[in-house]
Amino acid sequence: MGFKCGILGLPNVGKSTLFNALTQTVAAQAANYPFCTIEPNVGRVAVPDTRLDTLARLASSQRVLPTQIDIVDIAGLVRGASKGEGLGNQFLGNIREVDALIHVLRCFEDDDVTHVEGAVDPLRDQEIIETELMLADYDSLERRAQGLAKKAKGDDKESKETLELVEKLLPVLREGHPARSQTDLIHLPLFKQLQLLTGKPILYVCNVGESDLSKGNAHVEKVKAFAAAQGSAVVIISAAIEAEIAVLTDEAERQDFLASLGLEETGLSQVIRSGYGLLGLLTFFTVGPKEARAWTVRAGAKAPEAAGVIHSDFERGFICAETLSFEDYVACGGETQAKTQGKMRLEGKEYLVKDGDVFHFRFNV
Repeated sequence: MGFKCGILGLPNVGKSTLFNALTQTVAAQAANYPFCTIEPNVGRVAVPDTRLDTLARLASSQRVLPTQIDIVDIAGLVRGASKGEGLGNQFLGNIREVDALIHVLRCFEDDDVTHVEGAVDPLRDQEIIETELMLADYDSLERRAQGLAKKAKGDDKESKETLELVEKLLPVLREGHPARSQTDLIHLPLFKQLQLLTGKPILYVCNVGESDLSKGNAHVEKVKAFAAAQGSAVVIISAAIEAEIAVLTDEAERQDFLASLGLEETGLSQVIRSGYGLLGLLTFFTVGPKEARAWTVRAGAKAPEAAGVIHSDFERGFICAETLSFEDYVACGGETQAKTQGKMRLEGKEYLVKDGDVFHFRFNV
């Protein structure tokens, strides 16, 4: 379905190291100098979900296929990016193409890794990036308003409505507030059509050293307080540690390494799940002896739309969906037993998909 999260931040905060670990590749150069990422890198990553493994075990599935999202590594922005400084214009365009933002903030001290601003201060870094995005949005809306005004004079209804929205957003940006702060507007279809950089949901990732991984540090506490006031989420990781974990191919070895750090799961798992949730997505499952598979659908989708994720023919010819909740599937020990116990439901075209639904779709060819 093409859902994308973009990783952004200042140079040398750990973005590309994080991206490398996420995709378990070295496609993005993790070098200690600005603008080492000359082209945006895209990696498709599996969304961790223990429910899928449980379903596969109960159904004795031969294959297990998790759902996925795309992660885009965007080169480090700097002051003046909105005016073309550094590689600004090119990468601001790349940001417009993603659905949500993962903002990596440096929360570690290391004299061997230079900071483009001279010292570590994650809130200052956040402000620099957000300001550049707001300036770019403001410039974009100002130019758009001129064209809309001309069309609105000709009684173009959509242009009038869009111009009204733009005129509401311009003073918000002028006062230094991101477009996403307007919670009464962000769900409007016209708002999404504007493709505002600061209109995208955002997750803050605090990149810390190994010694601060379990408890955080003063930098992290500042970010948490800021994010809480914004209504945004925070994940704490050590990109360097995640890179070490990523090269461990043996699962037992990986779990031992995590245990030695006092961790139950990787920070990357938290980042991916948080990014998935940030996009307002749900997971549903199809399960059988050949494969157990997780699928992605937007929150609020109805059953035919979910069927269409698998194949467009399923949506066009949708009849009904044989439906089990994940909880019922597990409690009954599988599909056959769930049917016997009357837990299987037949849902129609108006059924709203719930996270964890297990579907078998009936359709006409």
